[in-house]
Order: sequence, then structure tokens, then C-alpha cells
Amino acid sequence: QVQLVESGGGLVQAGGSLRLSCASSRRTFGTYAMGWFRQAPGKEREFVAAIKWRDGSTTYADSRFTISRDNARNTVYLQMNSLKPEGTAVYYCAASSGGGSWASISQPEHFTSWGQGTQVTVSS
Repeated sequence: QVQLVESGGGLVQAGGSLRLSCASSRRTFGTYAMGWFRQAPGKEREFVAAIKWRDGSTTYADSRFTISRDNARNTVYLQMNSLKPEGTAVYYCAASSGGGSWASISQPEHFTSWGQGTQVTVSS
């Protein structure tokens, strides 16, 4: 498994922006996809965005967000714009080495490595 470390969370007002980062402990060779999920108190972990490492193709649950990668830095980013209070949650980065459809990649079970999470709080 690869170690993932998220950063960039914090407190932001509704309508504001944040950029989350997820650094991998090793080269991403062999990584098939990386994703971002979030979990609010009392709720299940939900899909936010994912990127296939080889070709950079992406999928989203919310068009206000943009996922991107930096191969040289072994890092994936999540740019979040026009944030809403319902976006308050712990955001997790995840990595997988197995292939699959976008439908499977949007499920937490697809991913084998997870970061510790970073808190995002959106005030109204």
C-alpha cells in the first residue's frame, strides 16, 4: 500500500474556495486511479472526484470541483470553488492499482490506500 497525506483543509466562508493536496509516499507508477471522498458526521463516505493516473481522465460528483495531478510531485489536487455549508466534511484522498469502470471507481471499495483526511468547514 502507498501512504497518502492530505493537506489544505480549513475554514472557509460559503462561496469561497479551497485547494486540497494529496502527496503520495512513492512514485505513482502502477497507480490506476486516485480519488477524493468526503464524510460528514453521521453520514456515509461519499464520492467527490477521481482521476485515472495514466491518461488524466476525470469524473466528478460535483462540477464545482476540479481534480488534477502532478506526476513529478506524485501529488493529486482537488480545487473546490463556490463552496457551500453542506460541503463541510472530512475529505479523504485514496489510491487504487486495480482497473475498473467509472462506476466502480466512484465507490470507496475500489480503493486500497487512504489518507488520514483533512477537515473542511464551510461557514454560512
